[in-house]
This record gives sequence, C-alpha cells and structure tokens, in this order.
Amino acid sequence: MIDMETTTIQVSKDLIGALKNRKMYDKESYEDIIWDLLEDSMELSEDTKKDIEKSEREIKAGKTYSLEQVKKKAGI
Repeated sequence: MIDMETTTIQVSKDLIGALKNRKMYDKESYEDIIWDLLEDSMELSEDTKKDIEKSEREIKAGKTYSLEQVKKKAGI
C-alpha cells in the first residue's frame, strides 16, 4: 500500500447510501469509489463538456420536450 496523507471528510447519510450502492464488492473502499467517479468525469472530451454545458443552458431556458410530446411527434 502506498503511504499517503489522509484526512476525514464529512458527508451526509444520503451520500453514504449512494456510495454504498456503487460498491462493486463488499470490501471496496469509499476512496476507490470516489476515485472512479472522478476518473469518469476526467475522461470527458472538451466537445462533450461543451455539449453538456449547452444542454444545461437549454434545460434552464425551458427548451425541453416531454416524453409525450416526443412520442406524438414521432407518431408513436
């Protein structure tokens, strides 16, 4: 094991529950889960990040369609 400094962080019971649900095996540490989550977000390309930001702006502006509207337009 690598010798590293550690610290304690305060998290809500809801977050602990969410982290527990992400465990792939019983002895997986919360640190491993958090690193995996960080790694997932670091892998996004710049184009993907821009697309996400654009989508967030569109959602805030109310430029969305309900599932029923999409079904109707698709003729479903």
